[in-house]
Amino acid sequence: MVIRPAAALIALGCALAFAGCGGSGNSTTDALTSTTAAPPGTLEALWRGPGEDVALVPGTSDYGPGSNRVSFLVVDKKSRLIEQPTARVWIARGLKQKPYARATAKLEPIGVPGGAKADAQNIYVTTVETPAPGTYWILAEPVGGKRIQALGNFVVRKQAAAPSVGERAVASQNPTLEPGVDPKTVTTAEPPDRNLLRTTVAAAMAANRPFVVAFATPLYCQTRTCGPVVQVVQSVAKNWQGKGVDFIHVEIYRDNDPARGTNRWVKEWNLQSEPFTFVVDRTGVVRTRLEGAFGAAELEAAVRKVAG
Repeated sequence: MVIRPAAALIALGCALAFAGCGGSGNSTTDALTSTTAAPPGTLEALWRGPGEDVALVPGTSDYGPGSNRVSFLVVDKKSRLIEQPTARVWIARGLKQKPYARATAKLEPIGVPGGAKADAQNIYVTTVETPAPGTYWILAEPVGGKRIQALGNFVVRKQAAAPSVGERAVASQNPTLEPGVDPKTVTTAEPPDRNLLRTTVAAAMAANRPFVVAFATPLYCQTRTCGPVVQVVQSVAKNWQGKGVDFIHVEIYRDNDPARGTNRWVKEWNLQSEPFTFVVDRTGVVRTRLEGAFGAAELEAAVRKVAG
């Protein structure tokens, strides 16, 4: 299934959250429709500069204090994706406050050649420093092409829901593909991702092996941005065969049935959205967490950091 940009606004904007959309809410809509002059030097003033003003489409939603990976799309008012190689990013604690930080977002490819595709073939990714809990505002301006500014906000909790970088992974006894077991009871990937179903998180941790664990449902996700995540993990896993790194795929729903809700392993990891991928070192500590979509290069770089 290929989704249109308008559908991507809804599905990716929710970060495929189980509990529904959060973050931006009506505050961004209010900013879009406001006619009040913006104070000079504020984030709103930057947003109301020359060019088209739109709402940012978030691809991540689970944040805690510290360094956070933030992904997003920029879509113009005609539902066209804007995909310049980089985008300038400003961060502020309030719409009418001056930015306290600047960053650069890079456009990263989603999926692998010949694999499952979404209408959004790329996504912007940046790292944002959020020193304390609260609401943060983000402004993104792609560099090059027609001028357009995308505005949004996100909420930083006292602690992220899912395990954060530096925290210990959860020693889950996730399903594996054993002899005589129907692959469809373990994975919705087609064909079955057999190389990702060989071991459990608990076994990898007990053996002091670095590993990648991807929580995703290729068949039942609301958009095809989920399918490529498993394919990306498969493609990177091929480069690490026999090199001491385990790669694991865990499904999202109980008995692979969305009507039955999320399964025990999603709840063990306290995941509020999917797909969600973690790269864990040989001591069982999370070193990289990738919420939402990502490309092979980003995952490969993360694996190299824990493989040494």
